[in-house]
Amino acid sequence: MTSPSTAPAWKANLYDASHSFVWKFGAALLELLEPKAGERILDLGCGTGALTAQIVAAGAEVVGIDSSPEMIDQARRSYPNLSFHVADARSFTVEGRFDAVFSNAVLHWVKEPEQAVSRIRTALKPGGRFVAEFGGKGNTQKMVAALQRQAAAFGITDYEIPWYFPAIAEYTGVLERHGFEVTFATLFERPTPLEGEMGLRKWFEMFCGSLLERLKHGDRESFLGALESELQPLLYRDGTWLADYRRLRVVARAT
Repeated sequence: MTSPSTAPAWKANLYDASHSFVWKFGAALLELLEPKAGERILDLGCGTGALTAQIVAAGAEVVGIDSSPEMIDQARRSYPNLSFHVADARSFTVEGRFDAVFSNAVLHWVKEPEQAVSRIRTALKPGGRFVAEFGGKGNTQKMVAALQRQAAAFGITDYEIPWYFPAIAEYTGVLERHGFEVTFATLFERPTPLEGEMGLRKWFEMFCGSLLERLKHGDRESFLGALESELQPLLYRDGTWLADYRRLRVVARAT
């Protein structure tokens, strides 16, 4: 899920084929969620629905929402018996209240965290839990620095990254202002292998499409090649590209 102002042109098939690490790493987050039979859980930013289906397998009733119609279409095709809807993290409404809200690799796309957290709190029952993981302070720092340098070199000097990477104190403060008690928060390094020799290039194509679209005609390949050349000494090890991820993981309870 993204906020509309920063949304890339999501390609659901490419997402599943080359970026499955997004939801595969999220499987570990389910251990913190501990879904139980009979619970009602909202999957905020469900993408193509892989983790939604795993929560359902635990016996919970799950609703998946995402701001990308392409992602929701793919989720509905893959899991036709589950409930998926197009909705924005900053403004979504739901029927009834949930026992838990779960969110993996989504909230760094939402540059208005106060709005999103307000909606999450409204969706929860008193005592309901919020379990999330997303990019935290310093996430993709080397990749972002290279992206901004190369954008300037190719004549784009006003590029702003489309992500929100908060520190622990910043985000827990947002949660507390909106009626949450934070019970767990950690920021950790997670170098993430990208699939194949073209892994870094595919990452930029998937997540930075709005910048690539601004390049002059014919500059796209040169731009991506320049990124690879700059980042190879830093992020290429034993034939594998490693994204320099740092993740923020939080668990909070609605008071």
